[in-house]
Amino acid sequence: MQNRSIAALAGLALAGVVAAQPAGAADKPQMEKCYGVSKAGHNDCAAGPGTSCAGTSVRDYQGDAWKLVKKGSCTSIKTPKGTGSLTPVKR
Repeated sequence: MQNRSIAALAGLALAGVVAAQPAGAADKPQMEKCYGVSKAGHNDCAAGPGTSCAGTSVRDYQGDAWKLVKKGSCTSIKTPKGTGSLTPVKR
């Protein structure tokens, strides 16, 4: 009988942890790729030919290098070379 009580309590505790996870995930803002806004070496990943991943962009505001930003904010980011873009740009 005691083993059943322990198992029931463990099941309830596990259910509480599982139920709490989606709420934590909902707190994270949605993100989007924003091209042409990162400084050299500060892109998040895949910056076009000659680069492989994060931190490999070679120029400031490189048009094919992207940075993750809060969804909806990309095109309002201003740089000396223009605004952020949701698609790669030639710069």
